[in-house]
Amino acid sequence: MPAGLTKVLKRLHYPMDVILLCVRWYVAYSLSLRDLEEMMAERGFEVDHSTVHRWVIKLVPFFEKAFRKYKRPVGKSWRMDETYVKVSGDWKYLYRAVDKAGQTVDFLLQAHRDTAAARRYFEKAIDQNGAPETVTMDKSGANLAALQGINASGKRPSRSGRLRKV
Repeated sequence: MPAGLTKVLKRLHYPMDVILLCVRWYVAYSLSLRDLEEMMAERGFEVDHSTVHRWVIKLVPFFEKAFRKYKRPVGKSWRMDETYVKVSGDWKYLYRAVDKAGQTVDFLLQAHRDTAAARRYFEKAIDQNGAPETVTMDKSGANLAALQGINASGKRPSRSGRLRKV
């Protein structure tokens, strides 16, 4: 187990298997925190929904980091797009890319659709998956400007030396 995870789990006052089960069920299934509270009560554990929420906030980053290393590598040709979705009553922009096989490269939820948000998305995706050879996208000026900015900075060249819009 990672050192940071054992430090977090050490301070919690519930059996580790109960904590991990609650977090797993919350992440894997569309259960509410109150549903989990009720399910744990049926199993003889009195756990408040706010306690489960704190567990999720503390442990999910560790799980994400641990599981990311098992993710299959993505291809070098990405298809990128953004759309808007309603989250808690507010409209947000969802940036995502898939490779030729349809595997998700990465995604990012942002409040604004601009060059800075698109650049943040590309930098995150490139940091975690490596630079693609080609990026296919729509005619969004913000996405193109972000891609040109990354190319101009020269910080993350692809194998062919440039990211390009197809």
